[in-house]
Amino acid sequence: MQVKMHGKQIEIIEGNKCKKGAEYAQEEVLNPRRVLTSSVLILGGELPIVSVKTLAPIPKEKVFDALAEIKRTVVNAPVRSGDVIIKNVADTGINIVATKAVPRKNMSL
Repeated sequence: MQVKMHGKQIEIIEGNKCKKGAEYAQEEVLNPRRVLTSSVLILGGELPIVSVKTLAPIPKEKVFDALAEIKRTVVNAPVRSGDVIIKNVADTGINIVATKAVPRKNMSL
């Protein structure tokens, strides 16, 4: 697929086999976004980390800011799948949520 630009405007999108392909190419050129997946440290959990992801794609230029914010984040167990771990990550309006449950570590012997 090829996208021909004139300045910041798309002139032609060609080579796509369907309408969705053209829509994808337009979005990728004008406003690239990515779903971000990572992990966050967890204290007192059965596991040392919990997997997380953005609830929606974030602007590509915000990915490294979001990763830096995730790296600084530590949560306490228990964590449930779907729990909001970071609200409005990197000022994108998008939340970071847990993608799995991590129970609290059983401390009794």
